[in-house]
Amino acid sequence: MGTQIDKFPNDNPLIQPIHTTVKGRARYKVNGLYGSQALKSYLELRLSQEEKIAEVRANHFTGNVLVIFDSPQSPNAIASLILDVVLDYRIEDRKLPVRTTSLKTVLAEAKNLQRQEKRNIFIQKFKLPSVALLTTAAGLSIATGRLTNAVVITGIAIANAAIGYAKSQMVDSAQTPTQRKVKAGRQLAIVSGVISSLVFCTLLMHASGLDAVILLAIQRLHTPILDTIMLGITSFGNPPVLLLICLGLAIGPLFYKRRREATSLGIAAIGALGLNYWLKLLFGRARPALWDWIIHVGHHSFPSGHAMGSMVIYGFLAYVLAKQFPQWRRQIFASMTGLIIAIGFSRLYLGVHWPTDVAAGYAVGLVWLIACIIGMELWQKYSLLGGASQEEAIAPSTQTYFLPA
Repeated sequence: MGTQIDKFPNDNPLIQPIHTTVKGRARYKVNGLYGSQALKSYLELRLSQEEKIAEVRANHFTGNVLVIFDSPQSPNAIASLILDVVLDYRIEDRKLPVRTTSLKTVLAEAKNLQRQEKRNIFIQKFKLPSVALLTTAAGLSIATGRLTNAVVITGIAIANAAIGYAKSQMVDSAQTPTQRKVKAGRQLAIVSGVISSLVFCTLLMHASGLDAVILLAIQRLHTPILDTIMLGITSFGNPPVLLLICLGLAIGPLFYKRRREATSLGIAAIGALGLNYWLKLLFGRARPALWDWIIHVGHHSFPSGHAMGSMVIYGFLAYVLAKQFPQWRRQIFASMTGLIIAIGFSRLYLGVHWPTDVAAGYAVGLVWLIACIIGMELWQKYSLLGGASQEEAIAPSTQTYFLPA
């Protein structure tokens, strides 16, 4: 642990910086990592325990390590830290007994444990307070004869539980078990809380007749200048504009050589439009007519297509941008959240949607957004597993493994 941080040699035989131009993000070539699952696990475990490192991904198929760290840290400091970990691994490696075993046996044992853990996690998700609240709301809808509402709420409850399960499976394996549980619990609490709150507010406003009261209160804010501003804001949620944004980004530099992300964005956009159209036909709710509109609209009102579409498209872009530029994660999410909220409010200001339309659009859009993100992450995960399986087929069935404690 005595390497000089500020004078890390670029020609070090063990650690070679590959890409360090992005602040807070660096990639290194580690000698000995290629083909070593044990070193991969050791690197991820040790580095993830460092407070200054936010995320680490080691790839034993390429021999590279990607590290996302706090901005004040320098790439040389991270390289020195990786070097110390590699040296520690080599020292511990010599002390460990050599275990010769079949790769298939190791994988089979790991898969059995994973199946048991996944079953337990999935059952636990149905015990969440948010899922229980949605289930209760579905029961009340059945009791009052609103079967359509009950079906939709039940679907959201099941989706909520499934999202919680999938989110817990997506947590980075580079973290320690305690860190994984804390991160999964925090993310699940936020997502479930937002979805449940939106559904609850929708039901509350609809049952108490607050829709008209809120719209009439917003009408008092009308001015010619605000009319122009709101027309401009609402245009960012128009379906043609959203599709053009998706098309432009898919062929632009953000998604260059990122076929998986571009395809997922397209699926998210088309799926959101189709799902919204189907829900509008299902509920067939008329638009509010409390004053003369200054914008032409058609079709039904519930749920809001602008709210749902903006949640899906801009939410997806926020996720991709935050992964690409983690040092600006908060600013990215804050900006996109502000835009999504502004688009929803513009629909209320223009008087073309009830507040419950917008709240429901946000709720359904968030569920679909998370489903698309999970699908994209699982696609990436199983693509990597497919590459591992091919390499396993080429390699001998019996190999020597060093298993650090």
